[in-house]
Amino acid sequence: MKNLTKAEEQIIQILWQLDKASVKDVLSHLPEPKPAITTVSTIIRILESKGFVGHEQVGRGFVYFPLVKKEDYTKFSMRKMINNYFDGSFKNLVSFFAKNEDIDVNELEDILKELKKDN
Repeated sequence: MKNLTKAEEQIIQILWQLDKASVKDVLSHLPEPKPAITTVSTIIRILESKGFVGHEQVGRGFVYFPLVKKEDYTKFSMRKMINNYFDGSFKNLVSFFAKNEDIDVNELEDILKELKKDN
C-alpha cells in the first residue's frame, strides 16, 4: 500500500464517508477556504493512480468510490507509525500514551478488555 499526502487523506476520508461521489460532491464537503475544483479533480486522479479510488461514468461525468477500505488503510498507517516512532512495539506505543496522556488504570483495563474481546 502506498502512503498518502495530507490532501489525499482528506479526500479519501470524504469518499469513505459518502461511499460514492462526484468531484463537486467531494468539494462541497471540504472546509473553507475550498480549493479549486481542478485541484480536487487532480487529487482524485492521483488517488486513482495509487489504487485507492475507482470511478464509473454517470451521464457525462464520473462518480468516484474508494477501492481501499478505511480499516485497511488505518492498519497500514498505524503499523507504519509504530515502526517509525515506537521501534515496532505496540507496548512502546501504549506506554508512550499512558505516560504522556495521563491514561489511568481503568482506561488501560478497558483497552485490555476490548483487545481480549476481539481475539
